[in-house]
Amino acid sequence: MSDVISLTAAELGSAIKGGEVSSEEATTAYLDRIEAVDGEINAFLHVRRETALDQARAVDARRAAGEELGPLAGVPVAHKDVFTTKDMPTTAASRILEGWQPPYDATVTARLREAGLVILGKTNMDEFAMGSSTENSAYKVTRNPWDTDRIPGGSSGGSSAAVAAFEAPLATGTDTGGSIRQPAAVCGLVGAKPTYGGASRYGMIAFASSLDTPGPFARNVLDAALLHEAFSGHDPRDSTSIDAPVPPVVDAARLGDVDGLRVGVVKELDSDGFQPGVRRRFHETLELLESLGAKIVELSCPSFDAALSAYYLIAPSECSSNLARFDAMRYGLRVGDDGTRSAEEVMSLTRAQGFGPEVKRRIMLGTYALSSGYYDAYYGSAQQVRTLIKRDFDAAFESVDVLVSPTTPTTAFPIGERSEDPMAMYLADLCTIPSNLAGNASLSVPCGLAPEDGLPVGFQIMAPPLADDRTYRVASAVERALTERDGALIARSPYAVA
Repeated sequence: MSDVISLTAAELGSAIKGGEVSSEEATTAYLDRIEAVDGEINAFLHVRRETALDQARAVDARRAAGEELGPLAGVPVAHKDVFTTKDMPTTAASRILEGWQPPYDATVTARLREAGLVILGKTNMDEFAMGSSTENSAYKVTRNPWDTDRIPGGSSGGSSAAVAAFEAPLATGTDTGGSIRQPAAVCGLVGAKPTYGGASRYGMIAFASSLDTPGPFARNVLDAALLHEAFSGHDPRDSTSIDAPVPPVVDAARLGDVDGLRVGVVKELDSDGFQPGVRRRFHETLELLESLGAKIVELSCPSFDAALSAYYLIAPSECSSNLARFDAMRYGLRVGDDGTRSAEEVMSLTRAQGFGPEVKRRIMLGTYALSSGYYDAYYGSAQQVRTLIKRDFDAAFESVDVLVSPTTPTTAFPIGERSEDPMAMYLADLCTIPSNLAGNASLSVPCGLAPEDGLPVGFQIMAPPLADDRTYRVASAVERALTERDGALIARSPYAVA
């Protein structure tokens, strides 16, 4: 089992393609691993063993029939429980959708199947993707494999924990304000937010429609690029989908050359208030890039200081609108429908019982920001700030090829430490939010362990829209140099499989 699980996704895909190992064997190994460790990690909400094995056997039959397989055919993947799946429940970790079985697959789900990936199950998350710690799930608290008393990030913490605990070689996530990059950073993984519109949102339960972006998790840069390529591309069913080729992310991941690349350090995202070990590893990585031939340039993006405030008006406003559909009338939970109550009473009782505290908080914030007399002062002003942030990015990319920052201000914090302090929780997304507001590409790659606590630190790389390949190019160079010097960071995890 350990021999299969220790392989990278690219290596496993190659071994399946070459007949050295079957997809059924690989899938069985990962399912057994889930049974062995997920009782402590709590990464998965739904696992259907026979469904996964049936998918694996289908891939093995295709190979036996002489069919040419893709690079990830037969490779298992963990799937965030925000994407609809017609063969298992989709709940978005909310009581209001408990047990809901979708009648169709999301586009991301369908493309995983088309590429031959085997979906092991659905991963835990903050309810409706609202949170930075996966403590807001209605079902369980997911734990960080590096230290099970700490959070795995959020909202895609189930996916990050599954990959970091070697319960899956790959996972999907969604990034609305950093919900792939932040968990990737605190779990020592690679996590990418593609250009907004680069991957389809069709069948992905909406939080904030102008921000939500599907993306990959992996233990190395090449694996992340392969998964990114597998599910991305234009989708006519998504009106925000970009009709353009997928950037050459796999080629960039294999290249990993930064000689002559102009790397901009965002002054506003390198604060004295950040954890000392995070800043230390970040600046060491800048020195590393400079030694590889990159040109380091410090620059200012002054509107980034207002990004957090703007985001926490725009995102709740959109969530208030999107979650209005959960009204107890069409699908999901229904409370109090005993024939004595009006539709309005049933709706109120259902939403009160079905939504958790963080979701309610954001619905109320958003409804207030959109209300008559406050729209221009709050939501309208936030959208103006969003325009200024986009202009700061555009101006920066005129003089540099990529921008960089720490992914998060701190390493993973203890479970429960910020659960009663929403503002402290929101600060976890300080560095990641600007890219969501602007819609450009960004990625987090591990850059070492913080010396004060021995926990992973993430290095964020941001590129212009549809220049996703640049993020993979820089990430690959960082990964390659650090691995040659120190060995693979994930190998130092307590849950690593040799």
